[in-house]
Amino acid sequence: MSRSSYVHGSTQVALTNQTIGDYFDQIVQKQANHDALISSAEGLRLNWQQLHQATQTLAAGLLALGLTTGDRLAIWAQNSSTWLITQLACAKTGIILVNINPSARSSELAQQLNAIEAKALLFQAKFKSSDYTHMVQELLPELAQTQAGQLQAQAIPSLRHVIQIDDDAPTGMWDLRTVKQLAQRVSAEQVNTVQRTLHCHQPCNIQFSSALGTEAAPVTLSHHNILNNGYFIGQQLQLTPADRICIPVPLFHCFGMVMGNMAAIAHGATMVYPDQAFDPEKVLHTIHTERCTALYGVPAMFVSLLDHPMLAQSDVSSLRTGIMAGAPCPIEVMQRVTTELHMPQVVIAYGMTESSPVSFMSSVHDPLDRRVSTVGQVQPHIEAKILDENNQIVPLGTVGQLCVKGYHVMQGYWQRPDLTQQVIREGWLYTGDLARFDEDGYCQIVGNIKDMIIRGGENIYLAEVHAFVRQHPAIAELILFGVPDPRMGQELCAAIRLHEGHTLDADGLRQYCHGQIAHYKIPRYVLCYDQFPSAGPNQSLKDLLEADAIQKLGL
Repeated sequence: MSRSSYVHGSTQVALTNQTIGDYFDQIVQKQANHDALISSAEGLRLNWQQLHQATQTLAAGLLALGLTTGDRLAIWAQNSSTWLITQLACAKTGIILVNINPSARSSELAQQLNAIEAKALLFQAKFKSSDYTHMVQELLPELAQTQAGQLQAQAIPSLRHVIQIDDDAPTGMWDLRTVKQLAQRVSAEQVNTVQRTLHCHQPCNIQFSSALGTEAAPVTLSHHNILNNGYFIGQQLQLTPADRICIPVPLFHCFGMVMGNMAAIAHGATMVYPDQAFDPEKVLHTIHTERCTALYGVPAMFVSLLDHPMLAQSDVSSLRTGIMAGAPCPIEVMQRVTTELHMPQVVIAYGMTESSPVSFMSSVHDPLDRRVSTVGQVQPHIEAKILDENNQIVPLGTVGQLCVKGYHVMQGYWQRPDLTQQVIREGWLYTGDLARFDEDGYCQIVGNIKDMIIRGGENIYLAEVHAFVRQHPAIAELILFGVPDPRMGQELCAAIRLHEGHTLDADGLRQYCHGQIAHYKIPRYVLCYDQFPSAGPNQSLKDLLEADAIQKLGL
């Protein structure tokens, strides 16, 4: 490696130029009778041939509705077999799948559907306290006087088809059963003909990202983006058709859709959905009964599994690998995951929706300390560099903004060249993350440009402080942020959720930090909470806590 902060991934394995549909068909031919999908909550098991048939049926049904290549179909639902089948059916027909967070409410749904001019919405009727059908009816009152497929709605003018996944859809809506029946009007050859017109650089997916920090922006991803990214993720995990991947992470997110579904499909591995949403007991039960070999999650999910009383009665010895992503992982958690969850080959992945998502990933052979202190090395066919504020590559070991380039960079924000130009310049995606490379090319994420505060001229990278402070035995959860100060410009504030039975105040935390980290990195303010406030889908918990701190501290 050069002495500057630039790395390039291996090109030993060539990129594929196939569409997702064509690649899927090949896997089906090879693996026809092998388990493809196990959805525990649905009591459903599909081999690859059965998954292919279900996909062909839904693809024909969508074409029968009049949807065509380039139309946008939004899915607003929790994890299920329908989610996967819809993903594949859209890929086969050129319909662009748009992922909507199930936590979104009516106004957010309308905003996102209008942003991409959705022609169809597929949603589930209810989940726990969320009545999606009621929200759709409130948003689209015209449904009550409309035949299915002929919607003309003031709130979302582009929308024509509203499809309820569950049976017995109300007036003006299709239900999925009826759409599948309509598939009889379209032959398999008609579906295949449409599929043959597609190419790998066509968009196949839109997801909303908050990377810009101002508005949820529609990230446009192609077959080429996500199929190749899924393949190399699976290669890094050493996935084979013998693997069974437990996927409790949401499919509307890249973690589930690409790192889960696409990585499995790319290597013919089995996808296992323990439930519609994360439930630690159901995850443990599913690993036990289905003999899963891999498990995905964010650190908080793994902690929930490790602390669950059912772990002691669960046989998790089938596990060997998995992915932890989404947040830094304390070394003690990683150690427990490798031993108590029997995952010695668990790895860390880093990326963002705008990069399909993974740019850096650790190896199953990396030492444990490398897997917690870094996000691994750059992945195949990807370039990465670290720049200073003058767009110059910094020396090795110096902190700056991480930029990536390669097949995995999004096509742009849908119909928003103004936003796209903010983050992509000459093919380079400016991540907004602060990072440094070590001499072996391992990348350490120090924080986000937005997650750096300047106190009296000193740069404080919140991730660095978090890594140390979080080790205090009283702290269950920690969020750091800056608050205004007339003399220093900003001061560091720590919002803390304590373990039950523990106490901690500002003086106690300062004493803990004294002599361990630089004085200017020690939080001046400490606020303790029994429970953090609930943030909405387009809200930042950090922003909520910052506003609360400013009020409580009188700043």
